[in-house]
Amino acid sequence: MKLFLLIYLILFFGLAMILPSYRIWKTTGVNPYKLGKSESAHDYIGVLFRLAMLAVALVVILFAFLPNLYEYLIPISYLNNGILIIIGQILLIGAVVWVLIAQVHMQRSWRIGIDEDVKTELIQTGLFKVSRNPIFLGMRVMLFGLFLVLPSTASLAIMIAGDLLIQIQVRLEEEFLTRTHGKSYLAYQKQVRRWI
Repeated sequence: MKLFLLIYLILFFGLAMILPSYRIWKTTGVNPYKLGKSESAHDYIGVLFRLAMLAVALVVILFAFLPNLYEYLIPISYLNNGILIIIGQILLIGAVVWVLIAQVHMQRSWRIGIDEDVKTELIQTGLFKVSRNPIFLGMRVMLFGLFLVLPSTASLAIMIAGDLLIQIQVRLEEEFLTRTHGKSYLAYQKQVRRWI
C-alpha cells in the first residue's frame, strides 16, 4: 500500500498537473499556471487548495515513512478493511485516468486557475459532453478514494475541505466563463450538468 500511494502521488501530480502545464507552455508559450498572490477570491482559494494538496502529500508521506507520526492523524480503524481499501484504490486509479483523458480533451485550453489574459476555447467534446468539470470531478473522486484507502480524521478533513474549495472554484470559473463566452456557455450549462 505504501508503494502504491507514493507512486500514485507522483503519477497524479506529475502526469495530471506538471506535464500538461509544461506541454501547454511549450506549445503555446502561455504559462497555464494562473494562481497568483493577490487578494482576490480566486487567488485565495488557490492558496487554500495548494495547501490541501500539500496536506494530501503529507498524509501519504507520514503513512509511508513515519507511521508513528501517522497515528497522530487519528486513523479511523473501523473503516480500515479490505473491501473499502480496494474500492478506494479503484477510485484513485479511475480518478487519475479520468483526469488525464479530460486534459487531453481540453487540449490548449488547459489552465490551473482562471486565465484573464488569453481567451481559451470553450470545450464541449469528449468528457465535457457528460460533465462541465471533469477534471474537478476526478479530483473529488481522488480525495474520496484517498479517504477510503487511508481513513483518518486528517484525510476526512482534507476530503471535506478540498471538496468545498473545488465547489467554490467551480463557481468562480462558471462566472468567468459566462463573462467570456456569454450565450454559448449559458447554452452549454443547460445541456451538461456541473458534475455528471
